Amino acid sequence: MPSVSPLNEAEAADAVREAAQTNSPFEIVAGGTKRDYGRPVTAEAVLDVSALSGIVKYEPEELVLTVRAATPISEINAVLAEKKQMLGFEPCDWGPLFGAQAGRATLGGVVATNACGSRRVKAGAVRDHVIGCRFVNGKGEVIKAGGHVIKNVTGFDLPKLMCGAFGTLGVLTEITLRVSPLPERVAVLAITCEPETGFRLLREAAKLPLDVSGLAYVPAERLGTSYIRVEGAQTAVAQKLAELQKRFAGQSGKPLDGAAAQECFRAIGDGASFADGRSDLWRLCVPATSAPEALLAARTEKTGPWCADWAGGLLWLGLPADADTAMRLRSLTARFGGHATLMRAGPEARAELALFEPETKTRAAITQSVKAAFDPKHILNPGRMFEGI
Repeated sequence: MPSVSPLNEAEAADAVREAAQTNSPFEIVAGGTKRDYGRPVTAEAVLDVSALSGIVKYEPEELVLTVRAATPISEINAVLAEKKQMLGFEPCDWGPLFGAQAGRATLGGVVATNACGSRRVKAGAVRDHVIGCRFVNGKGEVIKAGGHVIKNVTGFDLPKLMCGAFGTLGVLTEITLRVSPLPERVAVLAITCEPETGFRLLREAAKLPLDVSGLAYVPAERLGTSYIRVEGAQTAVAQKLAELQKRFAGQSGKPLDGAAAQECFRAIGDGASFADGRSDLWRLCVPATSAPEALLAARTEKTGPWCADWAGGLLWLGLPADADTAMRLRSLTARFGGHATLMRAGPEARAELALFEPETKTRAAITQSVKAAFDPKHILNPGRMFEGI
C-alpha cells in the first residue's frame, strides 16, 4: 500500500484535502503499534504522520503540556520526569499485544484509543486530561479546539470527542494536556486470595479514605493476588499502607515498594499477561459490584488467561473471537451495563464481528451524523470502528 508522509500539519491538511477530492481513503499511522486494534481499514494509502513529533510548549508551573501528536510516550515521560511530573492517566503501551516493539506508542495513538491504565480509578480516563488539540478533518481543514488553560471550558468539547474515536473523525496533529505531580512514593499491598475474596477486598479498599490509585486482581494457578496501590508523600504513604495492613490483617498480604510497586501496575495496564499472543482478547467493562458474577458467566472451558483492573470494573479475558462468545458477552453487558470490546483477533474475525459494543438505533444515527460532519467522504480510517463509519 502506498504511503504519504507529511512533514508538518500543513502538508497533512494538503494530503487529506487531495484525498477527499479524489475519494481516496487513508489509513492513519504514526507509531503503528495498534494497527490491528479495530476493524481492518478499507483504504488506498497510508497517511504516515510520524514526523509530526516533538514538544511544542511545556509550562511545569501551570501543569500544562502541548506536544505534536506523534510524540512517543517514552519521550514525554522523560521530559515530565525531569520536573517531577507525569501523565496522570497512566498511558498504556499496548504495542506488544499486537506484535509491535514496546516503547513506540505515541500520544496520538493513546488519545485515539483512550488507552489509560490502572490509575483511572483515581484520575479518570485520557479524555479527562486532554484540554485542547489541533486536527485535520476529512475536508482537509485544520481545526483548533480547546485551549492551553485548564479552566477553559467554553464551547463544544471537541478534544474529548477525539478521544477514543480511533482516527475516524480527524488526523490529530497537536495535543494539549494537563499533567500531574509525580508522587514522592508509590507502594502496593499485595494480598494472596481467591478471586471472589479478591474482588471484595478491592471494593472495600476503594471505599477507604486513602485515595487509592490502583485496584487490580491477577489470578495464578491456585490463588491469585489483589493489588492495592497508594501514593503520595513518604509519611502519607506509610500511614496509608499501615491502614491497609490493619484493615486487611486477616489476609495474607505483603507490601511492595519502589520499582516492584511500579512494575506490577505497569504490567497490568499494558496487558503483559496476554503479550504472548496465544489467545484472542476481549475487554469487558461492567460495574465493579457485578464483576464476580460477570466473570463467572463469561468464563468457559476455552477461557485463557484473564485479569481484572479498576476494582473489577475492567476484565481482560482470553476468549475466542467468535459469534457465540460475542453474543454471550454482550448479553452480560445488557444485563449488568457496560460494554464488551474484542481487542485482539485475526483479520477475518475483526472484519466479520462487531468489535465494539453495537450501538442503539438512536446512538448509531448520532454517530453517522458526527462522522458526516467531520469526514463527509469517509476519507479517514473508514470502517475502523463500525462498518460504514
